[in-house]
This record gives sequence, structure tokens and C-alpha cells, in this order.
Amino acid sequence: MQDLQTLRAFVTVAREGSVSRAAERLHLTQPAVSLKLKQFQASLGLTLFQRRPQGLELTADGRALLEAAEKALATMAAFEQSARALHSTLRGRLKIGTIVDPEFIRLGAFLRRLVERAPQLETELHHGMSGSVLEWVRRGELDVGFFLAPPGAGPGIAEIAHRELTHFHYYVIAPTGWDSRLAGADWPRLASLPWITTPENSAHHRLLDGVLGPLGIGPNGVAQVDQEACMLDLVRAGVGLSLARDALAMAERQERGLVIAEDVRLPCALSFVWRRDRGEEAVIAEALEVLTGVWGAVAP
Repeated sequence: MQDLQTLRAFVTVAREGSVSRAAERLHLTQPAVSLKLKQFQASLGLTLFQRRPQGLELTADGRALLEAAEKALATMAAFEQSARALHSTLRGRLKIGTIVDPEFIRLGAFLRRLVERAPQLETELHHGMSGSVLEWVRRGELDVGFFLAPPGAGPGIAEIAHRELTHFHYYVIAPTGWDSRLAGADWPRLASLPWITTPENSAHHRLLDGVLGPLGIGPNGVAQVDQEACMLDLVRAGVGLSLARDALAMAERQERGLVIAEDVRLPCALSFVWRRDRGEEAVIAEALEVLTGVWGAVAP
């Protein structure tokens, strides 16, 4: 195979119709370009140019080879660009803590954008309760994660940074037919009814404790679960009350006839968390940049 500089000389002379103009474009001397053309034609055993009064003109053989030479140069240029890009491509692994359902936290959109921007970056997902994800991030077992807390409350840990993504509400939902039991009920009355409770690491637990704790009471727990889907199943089965995100609560009332406590709701914020001392690391900085593209800069 001829070296790339010789191939470039052939293509450039063919385009310019002049060795001197080609030499100027290639930043070579005219004798150097002439020598390359001579060696190129000799190695191929072909005459590629013929001299005319107006300059050099491709022969039939030269015209036949020009397109292939241009394609070869384009392919090599693309190869070199890809090789250079690998030097700046983000590599490594990003461990992400996920909570609730993927659609709510826009996990699909987040991962799709991350793969598009950093195709060499591997992601590893760990699903858990909100408090568990926060603790895993604090201990360095995860790089980043999603977290639920009242708006403005943050994670409550000095070494953890966070960004609020969106605000929403939790509603109290009850089994079908419990309308009369919930009618006009305040928090003490609601707390006395049967509840499907959650572990301390759950956002549900923290939200309920935030409203019932100051009253010196707690929910009348009859069952404890750690997954939102199980909670909904038990409410549908008539076991007791639970908290549900606003969109879920409305859907359950519409589709299954579950009851929502009127004028009772708990504000909450979905946040993204990471260790404050790791915020400048390339993989975490990239995740935050992608997050902005998916959610916007600040919570609405």
C-alpha cells in the first residue's frame, strides 16, 4: 500500500491540475510532490496524468482510481477522528441508586442520553428504598442516586449534595368502600385506622413521621412492606391505608375505586444525590449534565 501522503499528493494534483498548486496546499516542495507522483505511477505500473497546455490532466486510468483514492482518504480521516475521540471519551462505571418506578424518575431518558454522550461509560443500577440509596451513596457504595424528601429538606447529611428535580404530593389512599371512615377525618383519626407501614428507610415512613411525630402519635400498623407495588396490592385487598404519589392515587381511584382522603396531602420532592467531595469527578459531572437535559436546571 502507498503511504497516505503519496495518496494525498495524487488526489490533490488531480483536483488542482497543477503540481505547484498541490504542493502549496500540501505544504510540500514542488520537487517532493513530483517525486511522489513519479514513484506512485511506477509502483502501480500506470500513467495517471498527461500534460496539457493548461496543466496536468488525469488519464482514463487516473480517473478510474481517483474516486477510490478519495474514499480511502475519507476512511482514514474518519478512523483518525475516531481514534482521537477515544482519548477524550469518558470511561468507567457509574453506579446509580434507583427508587420507585423507572418512569417516574425518568430513568429511561436519563440512561439513553448518558449512553449517547458517553458510550464507553458502563452503568450499574441498584434499586432500593430512598433512605437506603442515600446511605449507599454516603458510604461510597453508589456514585449517585435518587432520593425523596419534603421540598427544601434535602438529604439532611452534610457530606451529601443534592439537586431537586420535581415536586409532587403524596395522598392517603384507602380500600374501596372506606368513604365513610375517611370522611372528615383529621390526622389523629387517620392514624387510628389500619395502616400498611414501611421501614424507616422509606420515604413514606419519613413523611408520615413528619406529620404524626409532632402530634405524639404513629400509624396503627397492621402490615409492613418495602415495595410500592405491594402496598397498593394490600390497599386493593382491603387491608388498610397507605400513601401513594398523586398520579398513582388518582389512577387507582379512577380505575379501581380506591378512596382518597380529602384535603390531606403531603408535599414531597424527588432529588438526585451524590457525595459533595466527588462532585468534580468526571463520571458524576457527566451524570449531572445529562440530568439537566432530562429534568431542566431546577425543580418547577
